[in-house]
Amino acid sequence: MTPTTPRIAIIGAGPGGLTCARVLQRNDVPVTVFDHDAAAGARPQRGALELHMTTCQPALRAAGLHEEFAALARPAGQEVRLLDHTATVLFQYAPTPASTPAPADRCETDRDELRRLLLDSLTPETVRWGSYLRTLHPLGDGRHRAEFDDGHTETFDLVIGADGSWSRVRPMLSEATPHYTGVTFVESGFEDADTRHPEVARLVGAGRMRAESAGRALIARRERHGRIRLYAAFRGSQDWALEAGVRMTDTEAVRAVLLDRFAGWDERLLALLRDNDGGFAHRPLFALPVPHIWTHTPGLTLLGDAAHLIPPFVVPGAGLAMLDGAELARALTGHRDPDEAVRAYEAALRPRATEAAERAARGLAEALAPDAPRGSLRHLRHRPR
Repeated sequence: MTPTTPRIAIIGAGPGGLTCARVLQRNDVPVTVFDHDAAAGARPQRGALELHMTTCQPALRAAGLHEEFAALARPAGQEVRLLDHTATVLFQYAPTPASTPAPADRCETDRDELRRLLLDSLTPETVRWGSYLRTLHPLGDGRHRAEFDDGHTETFDLVIGADGSWSRVRPMLSEATPHYTGVTFVESGFEDADTRHPEVARLVGAGRMRAESAGRALIARRERHGRIRLYAAFRGSQDWALEAGVRMTDTEAVRAVLLDRFAGWDERLLALLRDNDGGFAHRPLFALPVPHIWTHTPGLTLLGDAAHLIPPFVVPGAGLAMLDGAELARALTGHRDPDEAVRAYEAALRPRATEAAERAARGLAEALAPDAPRGSLRHLRHRPR
């Protein structure tokens, strides 16, 4: 860093932004994080996050939190099943103790536990809650004045956009905006599945299960405490519910539409739509162009979904964002010139993000192809164990 330490702002208190702040503070670089949530617990972080250790482990080590994370995390179910619409198992991989990597290459943790771990690692008052960025005003020499919706302003030498899919920082760097991929996920789930839904539990197995056919898929994953998370995936308008004349709050009406979309599938698979606990949530998938390239602008940069929004398929985005945050912080602490540090970070980020986006898009295309599950089966048979 330069003899005069720059003022750094991180917009967004997600895993990537918090990891970046932690690594900076660990290297005695001051930073302030701004988040639009009113408080840390304003929006409960429900559900589990699956993380690939190849991305999150280097980030956790840089943050000095690897041991603490290991105490929270648990191996994600390693079993993989691929079925067709008749519920015929086309591929199944259930690792033996000898074939399972140690530690497992995939793990999971509850979203709220990961956020608490990262927040507790920061110095008090690092995060300014209730601060929604309205706009940024360039002042020259890489400085920007940040204007927040409560009217207050602050000037920074570096503003890091870690503010997700609909980033307020991104438009200062890029004209790219997230586009609808043409694919919608409808989320639901089962609680205490082994006891309350034993047939569903047996169908899903001990890890992940996908059933695919002709542009539709049912994707299920084991989580903590016997929970199974389910996504019904299909191509079509993101306004499919409105076009069908139903509201997402009307669980039985949504169920009827989904059962109609998956008509002809085996009854064991339709039970995933018929017997779920609770309602359904609409999750249309958005993505940024690939590759997402912006012209380097002194005093600004991006990480995580703000930089490379990709469908949550094959590549877990949280781990990628954490790696971004750690790599950016390490670059800033390893260069005397912050602008050179950001340039180096962006140069390394682009090929990594492009490769991840291409893998995610390819996996999604295979799962929802007209001839599915042929592509997914070919991929699973040739992937390394």
